Amino acid sequence: MPVLHNRINNEELKQRMLAETEPRTTVSFYQYFHIADPTAFRNELYRKCYDLKVFGRVYIASEGINGQVSVPAGNYEAFKETLYAAAPELNGIRMNIAVDDDGKSFWVLRMKVRHKIVADGIDDPTFNIGQKGKYLKAREYNELAEKPDTIIVDMRNHYEYEVGHFENAIEVPSDTFRDQLPMAVDMLKGNEDKNIIMYCTGGIRCEKASAYMLHNGFKNVFHVEGGIIEYTRRAKEENLPIKFRGKNFVFDERLGERITDEVIAQCHQCGSPCDAHTNCKNDGCHLLFIQCPECAAKYEGCCSAECRDEMHLPADEQRIHRAGRENGMKIFNKSKDHPLRKHRDEWKGEREQTSTQDI
Repeated sequence: MPVLHNRINNEELKQRMLAETEPRTTVSFYQYFHIADPTAFRNELYRKCYDLKVFGRVYIASEGINGQVSVPAGNYEAFKETLYAAAPELNGIRMNIAVDDDGKSFWVLRMKVRHKIVADGIDDPTFNIGQKGKYLKAREYNELAEKPDTIIVDMRNHYEYEVGHFENAIEVPSDTFRDQLPMAVDMLKGNEDKNIIMYCTGGIRCEKASAYMLHNGFKNVFHVEGGIIEYTRRAKEENLPIKFRGKNFVFDERLGERITDEVIAQCHQCGSPCDAHTNCKNDGCHLLFIQCPECAAKYEGCCSAECRDEMHLPADEQRIHRAGRENGMKIFNKSKDHPLRKHRDEWKGEREQTSTQDI
């Protein structure tokens, strides 16, 4: 029986994966449904996925499952059947196959039990994820998006929106999904009767967001079935115009998959057109940011001259430099300077004041 967590050095596992000759498929999936014993469910599924040489991240909670994994091509059908058989609600679950994929996205299996599969901050016992918006397939999305009374809302983080988004989509400029939900409601007040289309990478966030909008009085709420990944696949299959611009950010080794050739973002260091995310090479930083090849050479893969210089210090001096340093979100925090920041900060202040009064 395999151990129920990894015990091998990550670098060794990565080299093993890169040395594989059998092709792999990267696929994401999710399903909201009740799991009575998430730990037991996790352990049984882990054993089976381990035997199939599945790599990736899978989160399990009482509200359902959320995963993105890499599967050897020869084991893909067996993996699907394993997932389908894990619970009746998973039988036939949609599998979002990556758009731009060489299969080299993960090298270890991490399967964790969490409080929720998407952290949402919702503590209202009357909220029902089952009362969600209507699914839109690619053709339906294209048709509804063209109507003048339609508002398109991106429910992803700012660093995802920056490199690619649907045409005319509005950004909810917040750092977390839990903040985005009530902020989206606040931003769209007065539009309760309009068509509200919500989307995200694979569908899991916008599905919950659509239910939250309905819960807050919006009447015509839709969400893109399977998110950007499934939309792109169907649009290509049906030879439809692709309404998404740029690159789709993904949370694996690739950090993005190309949807269209258009580059809509800029290098964070010099401002030249670029949409390639990277992590700062300084081990005391690892900031996620956009960097062009010229700046990558100039700063040696670091986010700043300071990080580049610190990276070359002796190890003991590096530790002294890092002492007491606060490591916040490991992302380029564009939302701090976002044009809607004033609105967002006022909104947060009002909520905090209301919460204090309630106490």
